[in-house]
Formats: sequence, structure tokens, C-alpha cells
Amino acid sequence: MLKHYDEWGSPSTYPHMAAGWAVAGDSPFAWTKQIASDYGGTRNGMVVHWPKGIKAKGEVRSQWHHVIDVVPTILEAAGLPEPKSVNGAVQQPIEGVSMLYSFNDAKATSRHTTQYFEIFGNRGIYHDGWYAGTIHRAGWEQVPRRPLEDDIWQLYDTRSDFSLANDLAAQNPAKLKELQDLFLSEAIKYQVLPIDDRLLVRMNAATAGRPDLMAGRTSLTVFQGMSGMSENVFINIKNRSHTITADVEIPPGGANGAILAQAGRFGGWSLYLKDGKPTYTFNWLGLNEYTVASNQALPAGKATLVYNFVYDGGGVGKGGTMTISVNGQQVATGRIANTQGMAFSADEGADVGEDEGTAVTQTCAVPCKFTGKIYKVNIQLNAITTANAIEAEKARREGAFKIAVSN
Repeated sequence: MLKHYDEWGSPSTYPHMAAGWAVAGDSPFAWTKQIASDYGGTRNGMVVHWPKGIKAKGEVRSQWHHVIDVVPTILEAAGLPEPKSVNGAVQQPIEGVSMLYSFNDAKATSRHTTQYFEIFGNRGIYHDGWYAGTIHRAGWEQVPRRPLEDDIWQLYDTRSDFSLANDLAAQNPAKLKELQDLFLSEAIKYQVLPIDDRLLVRMNAATAGRPDLMAGRTSLTVFQGMSGMSENVFINIKNRSHTITADVEIPPGGANGAILAQAGRFGGWSLYLKDGKPTYTFNWLGLNEYTVASNQALPAGKATLVYNFVYDGGGVGKGGTMTISVNGQQVATGRIANTQGMAFSADEGADVGEDEGTAVTQTCAVPCKFTGKIYKVNIQLNAITTANAIEAEKARREGAFKIAVSN
């Protein structure tokens, strides 16, 4: 990381750090994000600026509140009612409470008295100054420490123990039992149950067993202007052969820019025109780029571009052969040595006619807007025809994430 020190925080970085540094940075609390059962994973400072509504200047408030209280605070400050329906969709009641009462009364009694927490089986409960929680799995651990029913809970009095350093569970088992029961009550009330403590498996709807908008889909057609489509609402091309067909029109003088791109600098792919030439780049985790390009620019007029990828098979994240054709004539071919088998990005989606966020390749820098016209783009998942590809599909469906973790 040190050799990139001056780059940190720039568009060329996706800042992460080793867990040890995260723990140190969360001092005086003990844990980090993902650990919803400790203040190290949940407690944050917040600044409120409202010169016309807050008389106090530069003061600190210590009332206990949660992020779900932000919206009720804004609604009350603006004098707006809680919406009961939005665009015809009935809304669930807002679960937070307004913080407005505390802005001009530092000694006001906290109005958010109870709050549950849960992530990956790490669960906790706050109630009237008391806090109980259990560490089910550290953020860097691939498997839970023990079954959910065998978890060891801690108990803290936050009124006198800011950093949750003095575990009172053994001294006050009755209070601990009270809070454990309250957690279950809140978990039922707010649809926390059943608790799912699986890790990477949860990223894939098929292996997690949850509803999937794209489940069973083998084809998706998208149009110019559609952008920011996350992986959950975009067809999954990973670990299998596929074809992308784009119907475009090139203006006089030629065209440039992205036709279809998914994710960005830290992993993704883009089908685009560079100097008018059909080009495809696969960015493998920001470490390698595999590019295939035509030698000829597209002339003015309508054209049908076809990118075809034949997956090698033999497991997850393998390579394959790519070709580009224009109006039925092959114009380029090449190889991809490795592909991303699990996910492209947690926060960058697929874009038609541009490449938002970070660029898949600097060859087509953001926003890489297409200067021609895109009529439609179709992504087709191709039939599995080889034994290796069948093996890859089986791995993908039956627990590809477990394979990746073991490797």
C-alpha cells in the first residue's frame, strides 16, 4: 500500500486496509464493520448543521440514536408528514424517531430507547442504557465460531462504560436474559428471523435460496440511457459462454464510446468503439486487461456488432475465447486468460451507451459516452455444449462460492 500512498482517496483507488488497521482505527472500541454486536462496528459521530433551526453552536449531544432516526428528523424539521404511500405503493411505518428535540436541549432524555443489531449472525440489543451482544464471526473469519444457539453473549452498562470494556454477563445474568429475550422479540417484530450466517454463498441468489429477478433468464435486452444496473438486476454472464448483439447507427465522421459496460476499474468489461473500431476489454480485478479490437473503423450507417465469448469451463473464473463480428463478418478474435467468477463490483453497475463511475479501461475513459445511436443491445447466455462447461455450470449452481473460498 505504501507505494500507492499518494494515490489513496483518488479515483484510482478502492480503499481497503488490513483488519488490524481497522481495529486500531476503531479504538477505543474493540471491533469493526460487520460486527453489529459491538460499538466498533456501529458507533459513528454525526454533524448536524442548521443555522436557522439550531440555537446552540459547536455543542455535543449524547442522546442515544440510530441511523434510522435521520429521516424522521428531517421530516419533522421540514414540517412534513410521514408518507403513507409513494407512487401507489403503501409504505411500511418508519421505525426511527426524530432527534429534533435534542438540538436545543442538551439534557433532554433520549427518545430512542430500544434498538436491535444483526449482521452475519453478529447480533446485539440496546435498551435503556444497557447493551448485550455476541460475536458470532469476526469480519475476517470465513466460518462462524460456533452454532447460533451456542453463542456467548456479553453485557455492558453503556451509561458508565463508553467503550464496552467491562462485561457484566456473569455478574448480572438476569439482565442478560432480559435483553436476549428482547432481542428475539425485536427480531420477530422487524423480520430479522431467520438469521442467515452464511458468508459468500449469500452473494449468489441461487445458492442462497432467495428470490432472484434474473432467475431462469437466458436473455436480456437493454437500451440506450439505461445505466447503473446492479448485478442483481442484470443478467449474470459469469462462468459461462455468452453473446452480446448490439444494433447501432454510426453518424458521418464515425463514432466512439461505450456500447455496453459493466463495473469498472477494479474489475469489469466493456464493449466500445475506439477510433471508430469495435473493441472489447475484460478487466480482471484491476490487475490485467484483455483486449480484442478490429483493425477497421465502422463506416457511417447502421451496423450489427456481435461479441461472442466461449467459456473454457473446468471450474469457476476460467478463461475463454472472444470474437467480434460486424454484420456477420468476423473482424477480431482473442483470449481471456482469467475471468471474475463471483462478482464484478459491489457498487458499480452496467451502463448502456456510457461507462459511469470508474472506467473499465482508460482506453475508453469516463464517461465514455457513445457518440452514435444505439437501437438495442441483447445479452444471450449460450447453451452449454462441452463437458468442461457443464462442470463449470454445476459448480456455479451448487456452491461456486465455497470453491472460491477453499482456493
